[in-house]
Amino acid sequence: MIFKFAPAAINHLLNNEPKAKAKIAAHAGKVALFDLGVMTLRLKAGSDGFVEAAADDQSPQVTIHVKPADLPLIAQHRDRAFSYVKIDGDADFANAISQVSQAVQWDAEKDLSKLVGDIAAVRLVAGGRAAIDGIRSTQQKIAENFAEYFLEENPMLMRPRAVSDFSSEVSKLRDDVERLSKRIDKLKGSSLT
Repeated sequence: MIFKFAPAAINHLLNNEPKAKAKIAAHAGKVALFDLGVMTLRLKAGSDGFVEAAADDQSPQVTIHVKPADLPLIAQHRDRAFSYVKIDGDADFANAISQVSQAVQWDAEKDLSKLVGDIAAVRLVAGGRAAIDGIRSTQQKIAENFAEYFLEENPMLMRPRAVSDFSSEVSKLRDDVERLSKRIDKLKGSSLT
């Protein structure tokens, strides 16, 4: 299971982050349960600032419920990751976890350089970033093309400004009709006398 390696991966990220380790060490002995719906991960904070797998019989001080459907959003918006989750338990511990999750960064070049050398690592990471940027750009262009098609070519959608203008015109027309109706009633009343 992938979670078997989670503590080692997290500790690898924490290795060069003394401030993050200090935040974890402040909660030594506490257990955090990450509930992903289909699976769970229990991690225990160590006094050295690293984490270890916690036993299933250890009760968590904080439970962080994550919907699997929100995982892509969490990965894309790490700075707002905790806005996508539900937290039960120790708020101070949860806050420390949130701060640590935002602070740690994976230095892919450093890790890859140990395997393939410095120059190849730099090029691999640059290639990966370029590929991700290309995918994002393509995704953006496709979304813009669909929006343009449904707004201009085959109008199934309306621009917010057009809806607002239409609403204003309808309100104005309604008011004009009411004024005209009152004038007609007034004229009828004056012609009867």
